[in-house]
Amino acid sequence: MQRPVPALQNSLLEALPASDYATISPHLAQVDLERGRLLYDPGDLIDTIYFPHDGVISLMTLMENGAAIESATIGPEGALGLMAAVAPRQSLSRAIVQTPLRAAKISAERLHEAWEKSPRLRDLVDRHSEALFGHAIQSVACNALHSVEARFCRWLLTCHDRISSDTIALTQEFLADMLGVQRTTVTAVARSMQEKGLIRYRRGVVDIIDRSGLEAQACECYGAIRRTYKRLLPR
Repeated sequence: MQRPVPALQNSLLEALPASDYATISPHLAQVDLERGRLLYDPGDLIDTIYFPHDGVISLMTLMENGAAIESATIGPEGALGLMAAVAPRQSLSRAIVQTPLRAAKISAERLHEAWEKSPRLRDLVDRHSEALFGHAIQSVACNALHSVEARFCRWLLTCHDRISSDTIALTQEFLADMLGVQRTTVTAVARSMQEKGLIRYRRGVVDIIDRSGLEAQACECYGAIRRTYKRLLPR
């Protein structure tokens, strides 16, 4: 399975007709966000929409006891908070910057004005919502049914697809939250994958060494999620 070429521009923005893009471009601001930046918590009003160019945003489902697990990721193929272009929305999950992120942002109010006038933008919002929903429900099954090592491989591949580097800067704590496991489990799994020659793991950094090997070890959910995005969203 060939790695997608990371976009230099957000795929949704690129898919807009020139006239539609010209309408919103004066209101787009380019931002660079550091890893770990909190964008939204559950219940927060979504007043800003982010279109990643390079990097990953994680959507985390939180429990009352403080436990958390990742339910979906957003990269250059999509946008964070896009449904707020339709009507005011509150965040249903925690949105946190997973890797250093380059993105364009726009106020929900400005994008709503464009959404009202643009059939293409309305179609993209609908398709993106369906793709993200498909991603989330596949993650539910994956987290319940598949091994930690298979899920770790899926997660690394999903992240690798959305960045322009083979090096992913991550802490043990962050990885444990993504996978819903203890940090000691992350250490054991990462060490096992390193021994197989798939990755190089050092404090806070994962280097992808053998992508084909990761694909062979990943669960079916990686391919299923990719096919969903490919079917629904522009490349």
